[in-house]
Amino acid sequence: MRNLSRIMAGTAVFAMSCTLAATAQAAEATQAPAGALSDGTQVTAVTLTADNGVSATILSFGATLEKFMAPDRDGNMADITLGYDKLSDYESRPNYWGATIGRYANRIAGGRFTLDGTTYQLPRNDAENSLHGGGKGFDVQNWKVESVASGPVARAVFSLMSPDGDSGYPGAVNARVTYSLDENGALRIEFAATTNKPTVINMTNHAIFNMAGEGAPQGAMENVLMVPASHYTPVNAALIPTGELRDVEGTVFDFREGKPVSEGLRDGTNQQIVYGRGFDHNFALDKGVTKKPELAARLEDPASGRVLEVLTTEPGLQVYSGNFLDGTFVGKHGHLYRMGDGIALEPQKFPDSPNHDNFVSARVDPGKPYRHVMIYRVSVDR
Repeated sequence: MRNLSRIMAGTAVFAMSCTLAATAQAAEATQAPAGALSDGTQVTAVTLTADNGVSATILSFGATLEKFMAPDRDGNMADITLGYDKLSDYESRPNYWGATIGRYANRIAGGRFTLDGTTYQLPRNDAENSLHGGGKGFDVQNWKVESVASGPVARAVFSLMSPDGDSGYPGAVNARVTYSLDENGALRIEFAATTNKPTVINMTNHAIFNMAGEGAPQGAMENVLMVPASHYTPVNAALIPTGELRDVEGTVFDFREGKPVSEGLRDGTNQQIVYGRGFDHNFALDKGVTKKPELAARLEDPASGRVLEVLTTEPGLQVYSGNFLDGTFVGKHGHLYRMGDGIALEPQKFPDSPNHDNFVSARVDPGKPYRHVMIYRVSVDR
């Protein structure tokens, strides 16, 4: 009996330790009402929280990463993404903050492309071009919350049906976005889509980051950026790629060793910087298309020690230095967002790919689903 008691006691201790270990590694998912759109549509907010305190809040409107909390080297938490405090602002003043972009991220020249001999005209919401889906894209649709689950990885799944002809695009598309946060605070975003006829799809997340914390008075241009890309795609005055892959060697576009974003940002002797009003360019990642997400960028605020690594399966990364933030956007906590207050790092197919045969194709066919996996991995450099 004495031995049996010892065995039972040992078993109880072991079971308790397993429970504590499981609890320590758990990531929690919760959901709550986020308010209503102007037409009465109810919006849901899902918050994923990791064991280390990192958390991500996603709105069903736009499947939007509304908030991303990360610690500095002293454990102080800050929201590292720009955005709004109110749902009504996301609806009335959309600016892609943290949104899921589709059907096609970035620009398509003239809002036109030809597929199998048929030319399709999209809305032109960026002068003569179509940008991020044409103004009524995935970023301003209320996605359905399919499932929310806690566990070693907290997860939220969102879905959207885009009908044939939506914003001029062919094919009925069923899109899905899955946000997953593990116990270490790595946020995985998986985009998937199917179509019933040939079309083009290019989905990404449009979070705009400041690793010092959104609204930091010094802005984000002293964040140190590293991008493992030996080439970028130069643009014309309308910010449409020329089709060239240009070497970054010896130019302000060389981020391979890491440098503050501010370096070269205002170089008026560089025509590319003049066209973009700073950096607003696609980088051709050395890794190309990969089955598993690989490093596309590393962004660090040296003062706080906060680090963001962006990983992706896609071949390109759009780097945008917030050049069109003009002081008219009042964001979180009443912060007035100005030029250089944030940096977008958007994994993607190259801009205007449907019109460039030498770029990786964005074509998606029936029976061959679209898939893009990206990861935002936060850490601290001590």
